[in-house]
Amino acid sequence: MELEVQPPVAERRPVTRELHGLTRVDDYEWLREKENPEVLAHLEAENAFTEARTAHLADLRATLFDEVKNRVQETDLSVPTRSRGWWFYSRTFEGKEYGASCRVPVTDPEDWTPPTPDAAAHPDQPALPGEQVLLDLNELAEGHDFFSLGGSALSLDDRYLAWSVDTEGDERYTIRVKELATGTVLDDVVEGVLGGATWHPDGTSFYYNTVDDAWRADKIWRHRLGTPQSEDELVFHESDQLFWTGLGRSRDNRFLFIVSGSKTTSEWSYLDTTDPDATWTLFHPRTTGLEYGLEPAVIGGESVFLVMHNATGANFELASAPVAPTGPDGWTPVIAHDESVRLEEVDAFATHLVVQQRAEGLTQLAIVELTDDGLGETYPIAFDREVYTVGASGNPDFHQPTVRLGWTSMAVPSSVYDYDVRTRELTLLRRTPVLGGFDPDLYEEHRIWVTARDGEQVPVSLVCRTDVRAEGRPMPTLLYGYGSYESSVDPYFSVPRLSLMDRGAAFAIAHVRGGGEMGRRWYEQGKLNHKTNTFNDFVDVARHLVTEGWTTAETLVAEGGSAGGLLMGAVVNQAPELFAGIVADVPFVDALTTMLDSTLPLTIGEYEEWGNPEAEAEVYALMASYAPYDNVAAVDYPPILAETSLNDTRVLYVEPAKWIAKLRATAVGRRDFLLRIEMAAGHGGVSGRYKAWHDRAFSTAWILDRMGLAQVPPRSAQD
Repeated sequence: MELEVQPPVAERRPVTRELHGLTRVDDYEWLREKENPEVLAHLEAENAFTEARTAHLADLRATLFDEVKNRVQETDLSVPTRSRGWWFYSRTFEGKEYGASCRVPVTDPEDWTPPTPDAAAHPDQPALPGEQVLLDLNELAEGHDFFSLGGSALSLDDRYLAWSVDTEGDERYTIRVKELATGTVLDDVVEGVLGGATWHPDGTSFYYNTVDDAWRADKIWRHRLGTPQSEDELVFHESDQLFWTGLGRSRDNRFLFIVSGSKTTSEWSYLDTTDPDATWTLFHPRTTGLEYGLEPAVIGGESVFLVMHNATGANFELASAPVAPTGPDGWTPVIAHDESVRLEEVDAFATHLVVQQRAEGLTQLAIVELTDDGLGETYPIAFDREVYTVGASGNPDFHQPTVRLGWTSMAVPSSVYDYDVRTRELTLLRRTPVLGGFDPDLYEEHRIWVTARDGEQVPVSLVCRTDVRAEGRPMPTLLYGYGSYESSVDPYFSVPRLSLMDRGAAFAIAHVRGGGEMGRRWYEQGKLNHKTNTFNDFVDVARHLVTEGWTTAETLVAEGGSAGGLLMGAVVNQAPELFAGIVADVPFVDALTTMLDSTLPLTIGEYEEWGNPEAEAEVYALMASYAPYDNVAAVDYPPILAETSLNDTRVLYVEPAKWIAKLRATAVGRRDFLLRIEMAAGHGGVSGRYKAWHDRAFSTAWILDRMGLAQVPPRSAQD
């Protein structure tokens, strides 16, 4: 008789710490020793155990991968975007993990209608006449298990292209430069960079960011072509450990900006590159609690800074100010603060402004027309659908008369539109093709409002097949949540999700407090001493879906990643009986240990999100009451799949490793806990689209198994 494979057992090696008069014992902190062969052997054993425990799902995983692959148009390209006399677009090719970025010259300066490339063009053939391949990512990725492009940027004179890559997954990038006319890669190599490069208008130098030992972006450097990195000029050093810093260039290419920000405060300096004698100028010094951002604009013939700020209210106001150091008393309202509308961003163009905002949990776009006299009419770009997401993107040219926007819903694939400000016409340019007979009308979307235990109304977005819902039975459901950093998980389309829904499952997003879906108030009610609202909201949503007959506790699976992984750990401690399974991706489950160690990446900058438990006893007590690792109990937990990456610099692999070890040692009942570690990846998981599809197929197969749907064939359009 074949014996059942046994899980790895991590030895208990207690570490005791006294703080605020309390004693905390940690049995598994030794797993933090990443270079220790014993630790690596344990992680490999976890992977082997997970593979053995899920071996019965191998065929299903292969089927799910094929379903995604067969729905994706593998040889494809994006809608071209116009900038500085060129149309830019990207291409993907069947059988290749990565894409290529390309461009062709603009032939008619008066025509803003994007050309239509040949989507079926052979990889060796141009998709448009005159195509120039700027970067072939497959060539750059060759020989690397992991590959990530940090960014690419053209010098304003079109002579040079700078790009950055990460081949480890630790988000430390290396910048290289090539001369476009000859294709020659220069000797310049800039290492240890966060992100990409920003060119100075002189075309012979660029700026970049580096991080400190705590992985905080603290320095901005200027590199001059032809010189070694050791001679780079330190332009700015942010010494306050609560703040990060970065640099960017305005759309009109006139200004460079240095931005310093914490989670509650910001500060901007600017450099007018049209003035050879100009120096960096501070717009307004940091004031605790004041957040603001700058966008250059020309209104009524006068150059101004548009200031998006929270000086008059939590949901932000849009104001104008002179191009000079100016305080809030000199900011003139353009769009006044509104308690029901959260202003998020403004983009300025020669003839109009585009304001991105949200209300009632949905994203919105508003146009502000600019006239010769100043500000003209303000009006929304309207979409008639209950649940959707819209945002402006791909608008690099200051003089463009159109607004490129992206739109999607949970049932309709990502769609690219151009909105003509002159005619107010909205033109659909492209909807991402989904092959295999996909029909969005087979699916229905709902916005559900759930009353939380304190009376707050929590929005939920849900999608399912119409024929499944029509059967009137509870549906197995995957409930997703995040709820931190004011990050909004807006409704979105997913090809892998179709494999769930076509087998009879529903998918829902709980827009819990701590996110930004309902405005700044929503965020503030889910952070610091209000953090438990995030967990309570998610549990209350889950309970509502069960009691109202949408699903059952035996078929409800929850999923969240990073800070959403903290959410998963907290809710399964609070209400283990509500869930049939939990998927925790790169989960922040050992939050108290991390926030007690100011030497760890990002900890100090997180004090304004979680509090400082080392300095404040009240914060310590609160975090100790909800941190998942600290609250593992002798209860019957549902099956848990924790997924992490060895090289993650944001949430270290040790957090889920310790959590799973403690769950195995403490829980009673089923004790079905799996840890899956990517040994060559970072916070975002594996690189390459085929690897990502295999990765998602693994999770989806496990989820279907928990729902009791692993043996259910997918429905077709005719079923």
